[in-house]
Amino acid sequence: MSRLGLGTMTWGRDTDAEDAAAQLRTFVEAGGNLIDTADVYTGGDAERLLGRLLRDSVPRSEVVVSTKAVLTPAARRPRDASRRHLIAAIDASLTRLGVDYVDLWQLHTYDAEVPLEETLAALDAIVASGRAVYAGVCDYTGWQLAAAAVAQRAVPGRIPITAAQVEYSLLARDAERDVLPAAEHVGAGVLAYSPLGRGVLTGKYRTGIPADSRAATPHFADFVRPYLDERSRRVVESVTTAAEGLGVSPLSVALSWVRDQHGVASAIVGARTHAQLGGILTAEDVVLPREIREALDDVSSVD
Repeated sequence: MSRLGLGTMTWGRDTDAEDAAAQLRTFVEAGGNLIDTADVYTGGDAERLLGRLLRDSVPRSEVVVSTKAVLTPAARRPRDASRRHLIAAIDASLTRLGVDYVDLWQLHTYDAEVPLEETLAALDAIVASGRAVYAGVCDYTGWQLAAAAVAQRAVPGRIPITAAQVEYSLLARDAERDVLPAAEHVGAGVLAYSPLGRGVLTGKYRTGIPADSRAATPHFADFVRPYLDERSRRVVESVTTAAEGLGVSPLSVALSWVRDQHGVASAIVGARTHAQLGGILTAEDVVLPREIREALDDVSSVD
């Protein structure tokens, strides 16, 4: 699995087919292989678009396909981790993707209304059937991750929880309190999403909200807004100062900090355009000096 993963949350809406194809080709040519998607991304269009590109642009064998299920568009029940829903969801994902299996299938969030045993049994059935190779979780708390992993270990023959996806960046370090320690304890690799603080750590919002940014769109304005506060501004300024001293971009500083954190198996980046992805890939060669890592640790620490 590559140290950087390519996210597809905007594919089929803000990122059109031509741009997505260019992103995928460039990402794979640069040595990347982890492609992260989900059944709810752009109403299923992200999976459909990825499926077309796996047929037309990049061989299926060259990528690690990861998708998720549990979230639903229904207001009455926004999450559903029941066996019935999960089995139907993986089959629908495979149809949209046009593949026989996915490499990693993740529970997109915890569902307290469904017994954990029912959810995990469905996970086992899906892997045993060959629909998925590995299983993981996303946006679980530390204790939820530990409970799922321990329950799997307690029954001989059960599949392990191999991945834990969580938001993690210099602006979102709560995962260090529970998810990262739990993942290390149970042997799960951490997949860090939004490693650029929902785009804020690139510095693009230092003087306002650009018209072509996520924060200016109706889909993502509320997603970005929490990171436009005073604390975030201080962190962004520190990242910018470090970048100027190293002669690299703020993006490279922020991304390399997450990528090289203990326990992080891959940092998942989402680019709306091919040009943005090019800037992201330049961070691959950036390694932060210890002094700068420590300074960023201090300025972004959570109490």
